[in-house]
Amino acid sequence: MDMYFNNKDRINTGVALLIAVLIIGYIDNYIVMWLVFGGVYILALQESVKLFKLKDTNPLPFAFGLWFLAGIYPSADDLFVLTGVAYASAVAFNKKLSWNSYLPFIYPTAGILFIFSLYQQYGMPSLLWLIAVVAFTDIGAYVVGKSIGKTKFCETSPNKTREGVIGGVAIATLGGLFFGLSIVDWSLALLISFGVAVSSIYGDLFESSLKRAAKVKDSGDLLPGHGGVLDRIDGYLFGGIVMLVLLRGLV
Repeated sequence: MDMYFNNKDRINTGVALLIAVLIIGYIDNYIVMWLVFGGVYILALQESVKLFKLKDTNPLPFAFGLWFLAGIYPSADDLFVLTGVAYASAVAFNKKLSWNSYLPFIYPTAGILFIFSLYQQYGMPSLLWLIAVVAFTDIGAYVVGKSIGKTKFCETSPNKTREGVIGGVAIATLGGLFFGLSIVDWSLALLISFGVAVSSIYGDLFESSLKRAAKVKDSGDLLPGHGGVLDRIDGYLFGGIVMLVLLRGLV
């Protein structure tokens, strides 16, 4: 009981998020998914602007336009490449533009577009697979790290241990197998689950490095007990890219 009260906000927020994900997954409607992903994207983008310390940058008008196109374009991830070409052209034309302003269109934009494209091409089972692998990685790394973790994994995230990371990846690879079987055979399910698990670890580390550089504990305070939106989706932003690329290349 003491543990619940000590982590009341975190537990309540986690339960609310889980219920929301289950409801949205059950509805499985394209417009609803587009709206939900769009909302998550805009919130995460605003947090990234703060982490990158872009005080005079307002990417929201471009982000809204980009997300509108994502809803009608068959491969949303292609739009990330097109934004890169467009911005590079703008930088070449206008010397006053800085590449720093493009950083929010790399993170979190790329990851969100790839995850939405994953849904466009492989449906809800692929998102459930992604969610399961990243969740298993986080939970496994925490449990194994707390129980037998002794060796620090890296300086970016001092609380992570090498034993926890290995345990989390192993648990996620095996657990992801059962979710991946609805899309691919067992060998590919293991391989892709492994790739996504490893990438999700580094997705978490990347966001940690941004927060450390910005000298903040969390990316935001929208989610009580969890921090900001980026704090919740950091592993998915890397994992979603890896899952889509591997599915396209191996299936």
